Amino acid sequence: MPKFSAYDGTELAYHLRGEGEPLVCLAGGPMRASAYLGDLGGLTAHRRLVLLDPRGTGDSAEPADAGTYRADRQVDDVEALRVHLGLDRLDLLGHSAGATLAVLYAAAHPDRLASLTLVTGGTRPAGIDATAEDRREAADLRQGEPWYARSRPALDEMLAGRDIEEVWDLVLPFMYGRWDAAARAHAASDDEQTNFAAADAFYADGALGDPVATRAALAAVTAPVLVLAGEYDAGPRPASAAELAALFPHGRLAVQRGAGHYPWVDDPGAFARTVAAFLDPTTDDAPSRAR
Repeated sequence: MPKFSAYDGTELAYHLRGEGEPLVCLAGGPMRASAYLGDLGGLTAHRRLVLLDPRGTGDSAEPADAGTYRADRQVDDVEALRVHLGLDRLDLLGHSAGATLAVLYAAAHPDRLASLTLVTGGTRPAGIDATAEDRREAADLRQGEPWYARSRPALDEMLAGRDIEEVWDLVLPFMYGRWDAAARAHAASDDEQTNFAAADAFYADGALGDPVATRAALAAVTAPVLVLAGEYDAGPRPASAAELAALFPHGRLAVQRGAGHYPWVDDPGAFARTVAAFLDPTTDDAPSRAR
């Protein structure tokens, strides 16, 4: 796989999948290797995915300074990748915590974006945080699921302060629109792909910047922006995703029905069609502007 040197000399790796114009993809977790993104529901039929392994994950080296795991420090990794690829402006997609990183990049380098796609995330730098009520509201939508009676008490315990590691296996079904074999296999790869020691540093104090300043910076982003939310996702709920989309001059909202936090796993075709239509504005079914 190709590699490049980050600003501090750390060797970072990325993986190429598909054909066409490059789409740089930032993984979430935080600090999860990009392998879980797969082909993003078949988006490889429309774009060449450039899947960055965050520093200290996957095939990327661990940095000498653990402080560089902070979200704000990793903005420079994205910029170094843009330069390495020889792109004047880049099409950028981020998922979950990767969307958080993408928003920070957009605020720092608004003139370097050709487009921005934020998938089930990106609200936190703008001061839009998922609340316990958001999680309960999303959970209420799943009452007809066979696993609900067992998983809902675990979620409530987590929200009341119980260690997330003690109940995570029971809470996992809420993360997916369908808790089927594909979702279980996707979820099972998390432990081996995530650098949990680095995950805490990603959200270190001050790593997300000042929300007021970030909101002001996002108003200078002239590129088109798609904020894609899952109907069943708690972070963010569709209403919060709409609030984020409205911060961009050319922001659009798409809500994928029946989807959770990993919409390309829940319905690959729906996800790929939505993102491809956004990236190619000549397509008739492009998402409507959020206002």
